[in-house]
Amino acid sequence: MKRDDPDVIRNIDSGASPPTAIVIGSGFGGLAAAVRLGARGYRVTVLEKLDKPGGRAYVYEQDGFRFDAGPTIVTAPFLLEELWQLCGKRLSDDVELVPIDPFYRIRFDDGSVFDYSGDIDRASAEVAKFCPEDVEGFHRFLAQSKAVYDVGFTQLVDIPFHDWRTMVRIMPALIRLKSYRTVYGLVSKFFKDERLRTVFSFHPLLIGGNPFSTTSILCLITHLERKWGVHFAMGGTGQLVNGLVGLIRSQGSTLRLNAPVERIVVENGAATGVVLNDGTRLQADIVVSNADAAWTYQRLLGHESRQRWTDQKLKDTRYSMGLFVWYFGTRKRYEDVMHHTILMGPRYRELLDDIFERKVLADDFSLYLHRPTATDPSLAPEGCDAFYVLSPVPHLGSGVDWTVQAEPYRKRIEEYLSSTLLPGLKDEIVTSRMLTPLDFRDRLNSVNGAAFSIEPTLMQSAWFRPHNQSEEVKNLYLVGAGTHPGAGVPGVIASAKVLDRLIPLASDWPQRRGG
Repeated sequence: MKRDDPDVIRNIDSGASPPTAIVIGSGFGGLAAAVRLGARGYRVTVLEKLDKPGGRAYVYEQDGFRFDAGPTIVTAPFLLEELWQLCGKRLSDDVELVPIDPFYRIRFDDGSVFDYSGDIDRASAEVAKFCPEDVEGFHRFLAQSKAVYDVGFTQLVDIPFHDWRTMVRIMPALIRLKSYRTVYGLVSKFFKDERLRTVFSFHPLLIGGNPFSTTSILCLITHLERKWGVHFAMGGTGQLVNGLVGLIRSQGSTLRLNAPVERIVVENGAATGVVLNDGTRLQADIVVSNADAAWTYQRLLGHESRQRWTDQKLKDTRYSMGLFVWYFGTRKRYEDVMHHTILMGPRYRELLDDIFERKVLADDFSLYLHRPTATDPSLAPEGCDAFYVLSPVPHLGSGVDWTVQAEPYRKRIEEYLSSTLLPGLKDEIVTSRMLTPLDFRDRLNSVNGAAFSIEPTLMQSAWFRPHNQSEEVKNLYLVGAGTHPGAGVPGVIASAKVLDRLIPLASDWPQRRGG
């Protein structure tokens, strides 16, 4: 921040130093929290365990290819725009977002294809291909999704739920919207064709939920996508990370890499800083944890007595599924493959039961195939394609030994892709790497290697999730996938917006009132 910045002048002239904040983790939630705290007058230090920022949005670069490690879909871009506006800038100053159309191509095991877009006429025609009788139900479902969005997103996404009375106040609306149903259960009321039920119920998987057990409030995603579109950041999602880091530094705040946190320091019931793995102690007026919520309580506060998020409570908590991700580059381009393709396996409910309930690694799979070079060829050498393919798998509570299973599993996926969308794939691969639940546990400190932290079931949502304002320690706040409102880029960015309702402006910080 420049010396002639008016905020700096005010602090210097008054002789006051701004209150300090430490943010643990530089995922989207942590970076968004740092920007918001900086805009509210705090001097912020972001601490990141890895050698680059981003958390789940880390970027791998190898052999001339660039791979986004995690998020690939940007919805609700206005949430990002807000962060740039707080710094007097526009998102387009740093990042070019382009719409993807269709949003996804969904390919079923029988070879049938559904192109999922936000255009009602085109989407209606796609529905009619599968079941003409379901077109009317499709339009009713869109109306229901909007009604859920108007409450579940517009009214509640940035509301803190640390007070149980907030939950009581919204219960009538949630009951009216049938949020006690599962996503699949609600969708089934509008569609008869089983494939269409799959098309309009798979969205919870994008944020770690099982459509057969996740609250139907997540049907709002359908309207969210239609209203705001599905976008891609040119240069990859990492460009958003770089842009946010630039905002943080422009505010005079700091990002420290290779700085893993060992524990949160608590004095007289309040967070007063952190201790790094190398023993360094850093003090702060407030601490914001963008680390996995369960990890925050189990490890970073493991030395403290806890009333709600005890070790037993964390053990009994349901966690999201894990992910197996294979990143690969090819020496040729597969021009017929869309930017986003979802390949449904022969089983839907049964496969999800294997993943979420029985926790076994099945012989079959459903896949999400990401081909960003369909939109941005710069992510690969000229004439080449960059891909990642993602398969939902059980988390580490399953006992699957990924040191043994990873390569055989990759080969099965390779064979499947070769026989469907990517003929001759084996001979075209020029670079490759894998990510398994072990990486989520060891690199990202995610309990059980869960890819999306705590599973978003009805009884693990809103008030029932770890609160944005810690129940255990004063001056400790949580953002990210494991707290309210949940996983996904819009969710974790919104979790930082919740802090605006919980943390006072720096000028109102209690220790500094009255000069």
